[in-house]
Amino acid sequence: MSEPGPASTASQRRVLLASLVGTSVEFYDFFIYAVAASLFLGPLFFPSSSPSAQLLASYASFGLAFVARPVGAILFGHFGDRIGRKSTLVASLLLMGGSTTLIAFLPTYDDIGWGASLMLCALRMGQGLGLGGEWGGAALLAVENAPQGWRGRFGMVPQLGAPIGFIAANGVFLLLGTQLGPDEMLRWGWRIPFLASALLVGVGLWVRLKLTETPAFAAALKEAPPEIVPIATVFRGHLHAVLSGTLGGITCFAIFYLATAFLLGYGTTALGYGRGEFLLAQIGGTVFLAFGIALSGALSDRYSPRVVLMLGCAGTLALAGPLMAPMIESGSIGLCFVYLSIALLCMGLAYGPLGAWLPGLFPARVRYTGASVAFNIGAILGGAIAPFVAQTMAQAGGLAPVGLYLSGCGFISLLGLLIAPRDERRPVPARNAGTI
Repeated sequence: MSEPGPASTASQRRVLLASLVGTSVEFYDFFIYAVAASLFLGPLFFPSSSPSAQLLASYASFGLAFVARPVGAILFGHFGDRIGRKSTLVASLLLMGGSTTLIAFLPTYDDIGWGASLMLCALRMGQGLGLGGEWGGAALLAVENAPQGWRGRFGMVPQLGAPIGFIAANGVFLLLGTQLGPDEMLRWGWRIPFLASALLVGVGLWVRLKLTETPAFAAALKEAPPEIVPIATVFRGHLHAVLSGTLGGITCFAIFYLATAFLLGYGTTALGYGRGEFLLAQIGGTVFLAFGIALSGALSDRYSPRVVLMLGCAGTLALAGPLMAPMIESGSIGLCFVYLSIALLCMGLAYGPLGAWLPGLFPARVRYTGASVAFNIGAILGGAIAPFVAQTMAQAGGLAPVGLYLSGCGFISLLGLLIAPRDERRPVPARNAGTI
């Protein structure tokens, strides 16, 4: 079936802006919780026994969103594959942003006891549901509008939302830390980044409401009615793609949440680094994440997304894992910055191509569901448990076993990529291609 002709330059810019702004807002929301969980939420929302126990409880609440993400992937994927990408993306942004904003108004454990903990966990689940539906739709918005030969570069654009959101989240906390004292930050300053989410969501909605449906989805609807239950079709006919896609995505999540949430908490408590200097080192390292993502887009179009993903996983196995303990435990914030730059560069190569690779594993009729489910189950296996496991390992043996854990994640993703379909049997069609 013929597809519409190539999009105008203005239309392409609008599509890429919508995918980038949306993921930037969503990841900002997600990451401000990660920073707050490392620095503030433990003593505010959980009973005091020891600082370490409170930090573990805070990390556990952080992990709840990952449990919700596959549910959000199935829910939003269902509607994204049945009624379209645009409406679903708007709904996911509203859910994520609303949950984040409400966290700013929560009472603390000292105010109402366990009720505060439960409300925090419920809103964290809302964040996870929203993000579970966000990534797949943003990736499809980009790659299903990509011109011939540009799928990798278009697919990496929504991935840039991760470093942008992270830099914005850490930047807000860093700026507040220069203006407010520790007591003020703990009493009320931590709420400001959550309140700011409401403004960012408004910007995201303004951009997304101007979109039209992607040509690949429109063409699929002309060919046949949508699947009644897309998730059933995915698991019935595309289980191999789900498995390989899930394993292939583990590494990027493990790197990110170990290098950000875990190392921020561990570095500023057990190792004695200053909060401001470590946040600044992380922000600087995130620039290398953005560079790695941008580089991965060009390399993916020249070679293939799968090859670039394998390069990032190999770098994690050989560099990001072994170098963690000697560089972070050195006592030098400069070496910490170097390590974070290396690790996050590896992550960029292991994350940027996912926007093009995962959708290519599934046909357009179930692409939203399939890509979202694989991505978000990978997030659970790679990211949800990583800070908790790492904190437990570090308490027992320092950062050396945490580095081995990270290398193990790189090895698992390599295996997933090796078992993936090598010929990308269901490539995302270019806008000027002749068939879907």
